[in-house]
Amino acid sequence: MPLSTRSQHSTLTQFLIEERRRFPDASGDFNALILDIALACKAIARGVAFGELGQVLGDHRAGETGTVNVQGETQKTLDVLSNQAFIRRTEWAGNLAGMASEEMDDPYQIPAKYPRGKYLLVFDPLDGSSNIDVNVSVGSIFSVLRGPEDGRDVQESDFLQSGNRQVAAGYAIYGPSTMLVLTLGNGVQGFTLDPNLGEFMLTHRDIRIAPATQEFAINASNSRFWQAPVKRYVDECLAGKPGPRGKDFNMRWIASMVAEAHRILMRGGVFMYPRDTKDPSKAGRLRLLYEANPIGMIMEQAGGRASTGEMPMLEVVPTALHQRIGLVFGSRDEVERIERYHREPAQTEEHNPLFAERSLFRY
Repeated sequence: MPLSTRSQHSTLTQFLIEERRRFPDASGDFNALILDIALACKAIARGVAFGELGQVLGDHRAGETGTVNVQGETQKTLDVLSNQAFIRRTEWAGNLAGMASEEMDDPYQIPAKYPRGKYLLVFDPLDGSSNIDVNVSVGSIFSVLRGPEDGRDVQESDFLQSGNRQVAAGYAIYGPSTMLVLTLGNGVQGFTLDPNLGEFMLTHRDIRIAPATQEFAINASNSRFWQAPVKRYVDECLAGKPGPRGKDFNMRWIASMVAEAHRILMRGGVFMYPRDTKDPSKAGRLRLLYEANPIGMIMEQAGGRASTGEMPMLEVVPTALHQRIGLVFGSRDEVERIERYHREPAQTEEHNPLFAERSLFRY
């Protein structure tokens, strides 16, 4: 790329400095934290890019068996390395009071040899890691909260803040290019990693999600467990132009939420991983603190909507560090329609051409 083309884009550092100028009393700790997070994402991007050449694929081994995280999932080698990258790049600078990760059972205490700051960092170090071995885009998700400022060890209760109290949220997506998508509570910005300069450059300013769409993403293999409002919505989409929606829809499913979120930011759509009856003891599949809240903040800041299906996601008050929840996000009109279906009385189920007893698809 010619130098003149690169120079048209601000770096992440420049963007953060410009934002800080709006708050003359700011200490700079927040900017430093975001830059450390970006550095961790660069390190992870490099590991993902090397793939098998870097000998980082496959399950993480401890002795002769794969290790399992607190979620009950077998950890990939890159899960562990990505978690370490976030910790090592952010623990030392004196900006954090503590951290919490999808890959760790308990809150992470800042070591005594480092100063402690006023922020909490919550993160999923490698979302969609089941896709690593098949070379599908994966990513990292993070959220910044305010924490205790008295220097004490953090407790689980410190992290149990509703999503509307997030100071910042973002994700990095490791695909054909590496991008960092970030909100500081004043819109959503997208930065693309320039591999020659090693800098994130502002390439997508003030991202907005179209309020309407003709594309949805859901795991259709769970259809027999869906609640009636979700089934109604999907049925109407699949009915196409002859149906009640009067237009054709496309269905997508990547099984990498960062990739799903990024597609929706770029061209609209709606993502659904709702609560269902597959395991009645769980309120959903996705993690409230590490996935739903940060993605929810990004969607809302981009003009979209994030919901449990029944209420705004960012209003949910967490009750546990690793709490799971149902999640619907994307184009505002579609998410609001799904919420409305949850409020309306259940309709009498009619014969469904997609989910008929004979097979998934009608003969």
